[in-house]
Amino acid sequence: MSAPTAVVCAYSSVGTAALEGLIEAGVKVLALYTYDQGPDERWFTPPESVARAHGIPVRMAPAFNDDGVYESLRALAPDFLFSFYFREMIQARFLDLPRLGAYNLHGSLLPKYRGRAPLNWVLVKGETETGITLHAMTPKPDDGDIVAQARLPIDWDETALSLTRKAAMAGRSLVREALPGLVDGTVRRINQKTLGPSTYFGGRKPADSRLAFAMTVQEAFNQVRAVADPWPNAFLETDQGTVKVAWALPSALPCPSGRFRLTPEGVLLGFADGALALRTLRVEGERLERPTEQAQALRSLGVPEA
Repeated sequence: MSAPTAVVCAYSSVGTAALEGLIEAGVKVLALYTYDQGPDERWFTPPESVARAHGIPVRMAPAFNDDGVYESLRALAPDFLFSFYFREMIQARFLDLPRLGAYNLHGSLLPKYRGRAPLNWVLVKGETETGITLHAMTPKPDDGDIVAQARLPIDWDETALSLTRKAAMAGRSLVREALPGLVDGTVRRINQKTLGPSTYFGGRKPADSRLAFAMTVQEAFNQVRAVADPWPNAFLETDQGTVKVAWALPSALPCPSGRFRLTPEGVLLGFADGALALRTLRVEGERLERPTEQAQALRSLGVPEA
């Protein structure tokens, strides 16, 4: 029996891992559609590198849904079409091309957290568990029957980076283990509607990472860890300017809301019910790790000292 064939649309570290899972499962990947890696994304190996190492043709996809791409896929006649953290919604006409179906890998326990940036949003919302889901694609975002799912615990100090790495490892295994059932049609399919109501979150905007002194310490910490390096970081904004909070941890020491103070633990920044102990600030790209520098940055913003 010949190996099943697939066209893969993939990006991000999760996309790279899932592509590796397909290859390990014996799938013949006919083409990879992906994106150029941005200068701020050098922290992960892109799917393109894996594809080229295995002799898979690579095609950059600034406009995947164009007629020319559609005709190329129709000529390839793949058994599968896979979307692994691809940035575009794939049009319905593409979903009918693969003989054995079109499937998407999504970074949540569907039907919860449909939409963009699910791994960031679960941290913002203080979840203690999330997951990764392989599901049949429909024209609607993150819709369609679930064919495989893995649960991921979220540690109290989990960051977007550590959670993404967990999701990548889980996605690689999930795809590899689901393939035999997808090929022979024995995979169990679960209608998402039977699992309860869905939730949806859109793509994150810069304003979504703003810190406010009215937040609880946990809310502020969740905001920080959801966009810790290599993401753009949470930020504090006043009439005098902006400072990014690259990393901070909840402190047991007190500090009044809207104020800061120097302690043996470092600089504390007060929120509604407690304080964060600052570890790294960033001002105009410069990292500030010494407490005296951090205190000066907060003074320049007009934050009063306790």
